[in-house]
Amino acid sequence: MKLGAFSISLSVKDLEKSKVFYENLGFSTMGGNTESNYLIMKNGTTLIGLFQAMFDGNMLTFNPGWDENANNIEVFDDVRDIQKHLKENQVILEREADEATSGPEHIFLKDPDGNMILIDQHR
Repeated sequence: MKLGAFSISLSVKDLEKSKVFYENLGFSTMGGNTESNYLIMKNGTTLIGLFQAMFDGNMLTFNPGWDENANNIEVFDDVRDIQKHLKENQVILEREADEATSGPEHIFLKDPDGNMILIDQHR
């Protein structure tokens, strides 16, 4: 199963302060904007999403169909196929994708320790 590009999505209190902090660690902005209350920061192949007042807690994020530069990859596992595999293996989903659709969709699940995982397909 191919989950796509990986990033950690952090819920931050002050987007600008967090931006400066991660810039000091060598990250640069590759997406998002402060007006929308989120930034995607990159250092090499490492991605961090900074989100202010958008969700509680931090989460692991996977993007089927994208590489770490948000470029489309030709062959990928659709989020609905990933969902089917997870359900066949008795993984409980917090939010399911609509299997009657195609294209952009997402699912949420939690690991055994309650950590949120987002599988977010943009195409």
